Amino acid sequence: MDTSSRPVRSPGEVIAGKWRGNRYVVDRLLGKGANGTVYLVTRESRREKYALKIGYDALDLQSEINVLTSLQSCQARQGKRPGKPDPMSFYFLESDDASDGDFPFYVMRYVQGMPLHRFLAKKGPAWLELIGLKLLDRLCALHGCGFIFGDLKPENVIVSEYGEAELIDFGGAGPIGRSVKQFTEWHDRGFWSAGSRVGDEAYDLFAFAVLCLRLLDEQGLKNAAAQLPQMRSGEELLKLANRLPDRKLASWLKTALKGGFASSAEAREAWKTHIFRGGRSKPEPVATPGWLKGAFALSLCLLVFTVYWIYHF
Repeated sequence: MDTSSRPVRSPGEVIAGKWRGNRYVVDRLLGKGANGTVYLVTRESRREKYALKIGYDALDLQSEINVLTSLQSCQARQGKRPGKPDPMSFYFLESDDASDGDFPFYVMRYVQGMPLHRFLAKKGPAWLELIGLKLLDRLCALHGCGFIFGDLKPENVIVSEYGEAELIDFGGAGPIGRSVKQFTEWHDRGFWSAGSRVGDEAYDLFAFAVLCLRLLDEQGLKNAAAQLPQMRSGEELLKLANRLPDRKLASWLKTALKGGFASSAEAREAWKTHIFRGGRSKPEPVATPGWLKGAFALSLCLLVFTVYWIYHF
């Protein structure tokens, strides 16, 4: 059933589940994706806010629900392992059909924050070091459960006020080894003739690298993407990376673009060691000028002489 033409739900409107009977009050529209519309809602008789997604196609939305429930089960089994990145902090609440039209929806935790590109525009590009590490944490957890994200782009990353990054819109997520079912051209490996659209860890890392280039040099990426398909290649992205002033970041991005990381865990460790500020060595202490040392010595001599004079004369 295609529900893409349905009108936007208004604030205060109630979406009631046909089978489970739970009722959700619409607060506001959060956004529209390729396969559904997402609302901020409050469950009746509760104070917590949730994100409710109404699907355009029942089968498509069910596929997304299957991914989310599988991830939920995987995370519950794994928990927090010593030496491993923090697991993805999302949860799936329930799915149902609306009682007033039989359209499908599901409910999950509401991630408060702003899209990645807006956050960096407000806070500055230096935050990419921390956010990049947090985002790689999320990808590692996802890959560890046997899935790739697929449609990785700034709009699908929400950042909290303190730099915590969360993935949203799992419509493009799918099992490792399957064809990527949903992607955005700029972030797609196939669009740049740099590899296949078979979902593997390197596919997400490629998209992550393009995400960084888009955030740091969007006009350059736009110009490269505007070329004729036969002229477009991964070499154009490598050239953009070479133009970045941060040589360590440029090197990391080029490795990801060429599929040089064996896994997302290896990519994360390389980012933590070479890109993240916390992994850098402390700056060398500034040497004290010679004239200042001399002035201090002279002052000390005068003090000693003054004390001696007072007590002996």
